[in-house]
Amino acid sequence: MTLLDIFPSLRSGGMLPRLDPAVWPRETHYDPDGRITVGGVALADIADQYGTPTYVLDEGEVRERCRAYRRAFPDAEIIYAGKALLTRTVAEWIGDEGLSLDVCSAGELTTALSSWTDPRRIILHGNGKPFAELETAVNCGVGRIVIDSLTEIPLLAALATRPQQVLLRISPDIDVHGHPAVRTGVTDQKFGFPIGSDLVAEAVERIVRQFNLDLIGLHCHIGSQIYDPFHYGEAVRRMIGEMARIQAAFGITLGDLDLGGGHAVAYRSGDAEMNLAELADIIDDGLDAACARHGFPRPKIALEPGRAIVARAGVTLYHVLSIKHIEGRTFVTVDGGMSDNPRVALYGAHYEAVVANRHPTGPQMTATIAGRYCEAGDILATDIRLPADLRPGEVLAVPCTGAYHHSLASSYNGVGRPPIVAVNDGQSRELVRRETIADLLARDVG
Repeated sequence: MTLLDIFPSLRSGGMLPRLDPAVWPRETHYDPDGRITVGGVALADIADQYGTPTYVLDEGEVRERCRAYRRAFPDAEIIYAGKALLTRTVAEWIGDEGLSLDVCSAGELTTALSSWTDPRRIILHGNGKPFAELETAVNCGVGRIVIDSLTEIPLLAALATRPQQVLLRISPDIDVHGHPAVRTGVTDQKFGFPIGSDLVAEAVERIVRQFNLDLIGLHCHIGSQIYDPFHYGEAVRRMIGEMARIQAAFGITLGDLDLGGGHAVAYRSGDAEMNLAELADIIDDGLDAACARHGFPRPKIALEPGRAIVARAGVTLYHVLSIKHIEGRTFVTVDGGMSDNPRVALYGAHYEAVVANRHPTGPQMTATIAGRYCEAGDILATDIRLPADLRPGEVLAVPCTGAYHHSLASSYNGVGRPPIVAVNDGQSRELVRRETIADLLARDVG
């Protein structure tokens, strides 16, 4: 055995940079030619075959994240939040791993059902559910519907031909101090009913008067990208207190408590992320304490991770179009941008990026990765270290792009949305094809 056998990176002239497993899929490696591989497939080969931009999704990583949640919470129901990323194949993977599925539109519901998802394992969310959407959900036999307004109660009662299980969404008044767009647990926002308010009592009273609506529990969601598990302990304490108040006022004991999702993932090396073992302990301790204090029986817990299941499984590929050096700054323009990754513009999200088609050696430069779209804010990443000899045509890979990229993508500037390519065990397959100009024109009937 030679040093080249022990350290293949020496073939490329030096040690390969470390790919942080907190950011990249676990099955991410360098091949002997210095190219990055995910799921046993070279990313440069995917770029050649499918073009760019392209979303790459590691099936093994998705399945392992599902299993990690089931191991950490063996007695809880894990409900995948489809808004993070939902295709028919993703829904099949989720179902295979024993997870339920949360949807928030008729489109997501139809996608789930077309993948043979058991409708009884589907939960319908949303603060504004149109009548036709509620009708579709009821007729399909959706397992649970989360009530978010007083208006939905008589609509559901009129539609249901058999007892329909419902949850009531409560705002627990917990401020996680994140970006305003993801602070969903405070009371002065659009979701749910403020905890302890007369509105909660009115909603419960209206629901229990309907013979075909079965109020089984409460739901809350306190925000997104939360890495401190103590916020969930506080949510448990407040929600159990609310369930005890409902029991005292109406004589009904609610048996389900859905704590939502919002669990943080690392987008860059060093970012904080949710520790599932700590979260499980804190929720368990919070349940023990709150149930003992209020003399309330321990409810069944549900969690709704979406981002935490698929974010790290995704990598987005781009080709470099140009490199500009302007007044001390270097701009690397790629063939995608805010259309396929709007999170930077929406939330100020930060990403890493690396060259995927070769092992770079020699000097590096600090660069800003700019998108191709006609907006000054179309920036994908800043202060990125890239090889100083970077050339147009090379492939850049941006990790941790599995969640809220495809689902938020647009056709801005008349550019079609990217495909999704799944990788597993050295094989690739297209899950969603690239949106073409013909697709865009097909909707223009003018």
